[in-house]
Amino acid sequence: MKYYIGVDGGGTKTAYALFDENKNLIQLVKGPGSNHENYENGFDDAAPLIWQGINDLLAATGKQLSDISFTLMGLAGIDHPFQHDEMVKRLKDFGLTNFEIYNDGFIVVKAGSTGAAAIGYNCGTGTCCNAIDNDGKMFQLAGLGEFSGDIGNGHWIAMMTYKAIYDDVYLGLEKTAVTKMFYDEYGIENKEGFLAMVSKFEEENADPFIMRLIDFFFDAAKEGDKVVLDIIDMMASRGVALINAHLNTLNFTDETVEVVLSGSMHTKAFSQLYVDALIEKATKECKRNLKFIKLDQPPVTGCINWIMQQYA
Repeated sequence: MKYYIGVDGGGTKTAYALFDENKNLIQLVKGPGSNHENYENGFDDAAPLIWQGINDLLAATGKQLSDISFTLMGLAGIDHPFQHDEMVKRLKDFGLTNFEIYNDGFIVVKAGSTGAAAIGYNCGTGTCCNAIDNDGKMFQLAGLGEFSGDIGNGHWIAMMTYKAIYDDVYLGLEKTAVTKMFYDEYGIENKEGFLAMVSKFEEENADPFIMRLIDFFFDAAKEGDKVVLDIIDMMASRGVALINAHLNTLNFTDETVEVVLSGSMHTKAFSQLYVDALIEKATKECKRNLKFIKLDQPPVTGCINWIMQQYA
């Protein structure tokens, strides 16, 4: 029996999975985020975390590194060849062999698609849109934050929700239902009290605050709030632009091109109105037949699919 390791490294957590040659998941362990861009010392901090996670997985299964035929990793922050080479060098220095590293957006493609070629569009903590065409060419769009105009992820939605309230109460622009939701939730009594809440974005545990803003956003969308619906239209338009760029740049020869949607902004029930808008707009504007697939399994499964297609 041959064994393989898949690693899905994100900004907040990393999944380490052991699979057998029949693609059965033997063991899954999780560790801290492994995106080198989130650490003060970059690769010098991130690489030891990945090495530790691999060893934790081996210890949990009673395996040795020599028992592993191949390891494939999808890591956030690996956006350019020099970043790939830096991480590879450090992991080789630890003693890891027979492995390859890609950006984590590419394992989404392999996790959700039925064939070898597809587009993967992820909106979770961050945004990225990756594709692999029928020639095996790989291309990544977005993933550079403001520098690549990334929108639609959770942090961006929370920021836009706060901005919508600011525009309402400070600039006297369009009224939005999220203002009352926010004021009622946090007992805000005046403009100054609202403005002071911006500091919560910078707290060490800002996630609950960000999630509540996201809740307000999608609750207001269900109520037909124009401000929020305009933002959703912006999100859908940006998504279509990313998908179209892949269709126009790469060589997709299948009659229908699969688009795998991943990340909580695409796969959770609360966001269905946005997903419907994305699909409707893409159907109208893209000059190809598209099949949208919501990823319903852990992205790390894309690692074993990829290994069996190319490396086993």
